[in-house]
Amino acid sequence: MVEAILWDNDGVLVDTEGLFFEATRDALARAQVILTREVYLDLVMGNGRSVFELAEARGSTPDDIAAIRRERDAAYAALLRSGPSLAIDGMAETLQALHGRARMAVVTSSLREHFELAHRHTGMGRFFEVVVAREDYEQSKPHPEPYLTALRRLGLHPGRCVAIEDSERGLTAATRAGLRCIVVPNDLTRGCAFSGAAAVLADSRAILAALGSL
Repeated sequence: MVEAILWDNDGVLVDTEGLFFEATRDALARAQVILTREVYLDLVMGNGRSVFELAEARGSTPDDIAAIRRERDAAYAALLRSGPSLAIDGMAETLQALHGRARMAVVTSSLREHFELAHRHTGMGRFFEVVVAREDYEQSKPHPEPYLTALRRLGLHPGRCVAIEDSERGLTAATRAGLRCIVVPNDLTRGCAFSGAAAVLADSRAILAALGSL
């Protein structure tokens, strides 16, 4: 068993990727930018670029983009508040099985507010020693800084840890930080290329077996 597991959040622990895309798409539409799932998947989930580049290309000013971002973040928070538990099936049981056997942390691209809203009803927060959110680093995935920040806080070498991700940008960030990475694609990212992953799993219920084989 590895010493620590570093979990991505959205799409791995909680089913929120679709909600974030919806909030982003709707905010950009009011700026006359059409955001398709295909463009979002390539631009953001694949390459880790900002969707606001699309608004900038259509003439939006920095102030315009800041306003669109605030609108998107508020709409996403409202979507997170509106529903019941967003936990992905099997994840609570997986975390419970790993509790006490490995240290665990979350490394997310979400704002801390959004992370906390997504976990209001999941009961998962108690399993994590460290949560690294968007406010905790400067450069987002696929840059390795988010994972390096978590490793520093845990005081561990990457060779003793493994990351669990759902996207190409997350996989790239983890491997650039020196971590082995297991990928569990979700409905949005299934079908993407995951070259360099230690394993690509069909669903979250296969995580325990995959960890045991590392």
